Amino acid sequence: MNPFRNLIRDCLIHTEHVESAAVLAAKDGSPVAASPGFQIIPQEAQMFTNAFKHLATTREQGLHFEGSVFRCVRADRSSIYCKCGGRGLILVRTALCVIVATYSQDMFPSVCVEAVEKLGMEETHTQDRGHNINSAPL
Repeated sequence: MNPFRNLIRDCLIHTEHVESAAVLAAKDGSPVAASPGFQIIPQEAQMFTNAFKHLATTREQGLHFEGSVFRCVRADRSSIYCKCGGRGLILVRTALCVIVATYSQDMFPSVCVEAVEKLGMEETHTQDRGHNINSAPL
C-alpha cells in the first residue's frame, strides 16, 4: 500500500476533523495519494500548486473547488486556508508536495489545520532524510 495513503488515513482522517485529503506532487500537481472517494481533477490540482506562486491573486480571488468559491483567509509561502460557508480547504506546501485537506461544518477547523501542518512538517523531515515522493507507489 502507498505510504502516503497510510499517512492520510492515520494522521488526517483519523482525527475526525479532516473530511478528505490528498497529496499532490508540488512540481506538476500529479496525484500521489488521496483518501477514499476524494477526487481532484487535473485543473484543480494545477490550481492548488499555482496558488502558492500567485499568493496575491489567491488572497483576492480565493480558490474555486468542487463548484464553490472558497474565500482565502490566510495565504503564505507554505500554507493557504480557505472557507466557504462552514466548509474549509487547507493547503500545505513542502518542497516536494502539496497536501490538500477539507473539513465540514461539524468539524473543528483548528484541529484540521494542526493535523495538516504537522503532516507537512513530517514530510519536510522525510525529505531531509533523502526520501523521494516520486518513489511512492500509488
